[in-house]
Parts: sequence; structure tokens; C-alpha cells
Amino acid sequence: MIWTILLCTLTGLVLAATLLSFVRVAHGFFRSFSFPRLQIFAVAVVLLPLIILFVRPMGLMEVTAAADLATIVIQALSILPFTPLWRRQSKAKAASEVGDESVTILSCNVKMSNRDYDATLRMTREGDPDIAVFMETDQPWCDALDSLRETLPHVVAAPEDNAYGMILFSRLSLSDIRIDHLVMDEVPSITVTVTLRDGQRFRLHAVHPEPPVPSVDSVGRDAELLLVADIVSKESLPSVVSGDLNDVAWSHTTRLFQRVSGLLDPRIGRGFYNTFDARFPFLRWPLDHLFHDARFALVDMQRLPAGGSDHFPMLFRLALTPNTAGAAEPQPEDAEDRAEMREIVAESETLDRAAIGVDWEK
Repeated sequence: MIWTILLCTLTGLVLAATLLSFVRVAHGFFRSFSFPRLQIFAVAVVLLPLIILFVRPMGLMEVTAAADLATIVIQALSILPFTPLWRRQSKAKAASEVGDESVTILSCNVKMSNRDYDATLRMTREGDPDIAVFMETDQPWCDALDSLRETLPHVVAAPEDNAYGMILFSRLSLSDIRIDHLVMDEVPSITVTVTLRDGQRFRLHAVHPEPPVPSVDSVGRDAELLLVADIVSKESLPSVVSGDLNDVAWSHTTRLFQRVSGLLDPRIGRGFYNTFDARFPFLRWPLDHLFHDARFALVDMQRLPAGGSDHFPMLFRLALTPNTAGAAEPQPEDAEDRAEMREIVAESETLDRAAIGVDWEK
């Protein structure tokens, strides 16, 4: 009897968590359920044979097994695009086929309280990026990373002591530089025009919006992502958006971001590349992203050592090609997407609170 109660309860919980993840409310309570899809899927798979073996009577067993199977199917369909079983969204190019039209971008959330500066410097030099974006950088982190100017001389810095600071280093020439606070005064983003070695240019948006937490709205994060998406949709130059987006690759918000921006996700058809939490292997999901214009091809994508942070850095190499041939572009936005974006952005204009988590690293 106790096994029946326990297994039925667990099945109900994983099914409820699965269904709540699809509720379209900009609040952390609902948004948070999108994160552990891999974990919920794994738990549901383990539960299924236990239900068949131990739940009695038979009628209850069948209902419970059906509920658990529904969880497995829903979660599997949500994460399947991020496996090699799915068609790749970003077209590929071999390293031997590219040259001055390529760019390597490092995205690294250092974790502000982490003071292992040497590990981050070592990882960056070994990765040898053309552009390195570091997040959660306060002034001590900016000072510690300053030696990177030797090979990455173009620098845009927005240090903060609230875990939302950001600094960008580049080997390539930068222009049209902006430091914006799109939604909240405490949360900067960086936008630059990058000139490649062959003279081509693209726009790079480095972002690190709020994380969703179950007790607070997620309007700040959602609105910042959608504002960036809207900006990108109007740009004539090819665009790249990179950073710790504090959203998982398979969430409704990320997919809405893609439809509005028209950008591609190189993870689709390739793998999860889970970057958070680096400290707990079972509690990991993909939070650190790069989205790119369909004119870019993916040359390489790597997850690098964490170096004391709770995030793994990501290293991407892209090549800017003449056209979009070979890419599987995302579904275009529709009127409902645009209406949802306007609603969330309008709600963000009335926010009257500090950014979430400004005291976590103090």
C-alpha cells in the first residue's frame, strides 16, 4: 500500500510539473518548471517499471502508468530537438574551409564571488577567442582580467557589484558601441558592431537578464530577451546574441525569442551542452547561449572547464557566409507572438523592484 501511495504521488507531481511548464504566465513559479525537463524525464522513466511492478489494484496501475507515460512523451518531445536525432538548425562548415570570415566567441559567467582569476585567465588564453564576454564581473574581476588586453585590446566594460556586471574583450575592431539598461537600471547589456578580418561586419548583443525564481515575476528577464529579439529583427547587419540568458534552450520564452528575432540555435540537432549548475551533475541545464543569423555557419561549439564558477563557459566559432543556404530557419513570428511580446514589454515598464538576486553574491 505504501508503495502505491508513494508512486502515485510522485507520478502526480512529475505530471503536474510538466503541465505547469506550459502555462503562459510571466512568473517564476511557472517559468521554473521549464528548466528541469531532463531531470523530470529521467524520474518519469525510472518510475514507469516501478509503477507496473508495485501499484495495485490493476485499474489504478494502468491509470498511473498512463499518466507517467504522458509525462515521458511530453518531456521527450520538448527536448528531442536538442539531440542528434533532430535536423540541425545551424548549417555547418569545417575548420579547414574557413578563414578571415570566421569569429570565435567565448561566453563566460565567472560567478562574482568566485575569485579564481587565474583559472579563468588560463581557460580564456587556451580557448584563444576573438571575442570574450564575461558576466557577473565586479571591479575586482575587471581588474584581474585586464591582462587580456594584450591580445584582446578592444574593451567595453560595465562592472557592477550586484552580479550583473559585464565586460567584453575583442581582438577584432569594434564600433557603434552601446551599453544599455533595457529593462532595469541594475542590469546592463552590451551591443557592438564587429568588423571581421575580411572586412565583413555583424552586430553582437551580449546579455545577462534576471534569473526566474519561483516567488517573483519573470517579467524582467522575459522583457529583456524580447526587446533584444525585436531590435535584432530590425537590424540590417547579421546579428549574434550571446550570454547567460537565464533561460533554457527549450522554453517557450526562448522559442518566442527565436521566432521574433529570426535567429538560429546551434544546439538544435547537436546536443544539450548543459552549462549550469557546474557543481551538481544531476542538476544541469543549458543556460548559456549563442543565437546567430542564418548567414552564419557553425564551425565549432565547445563547453569549457568551469574554473570555480557555477557555470561552464561556452566557446563558439562561426563563419559568416554570403547567404542562408543550408540553414533551417525557425518558424516566423505570428500576430499572437507579437501581441505576447508587447504585453510582456508593457508590463516591464511598470516594474517597481530591484533586479532579482542582487544580494546573492554579497
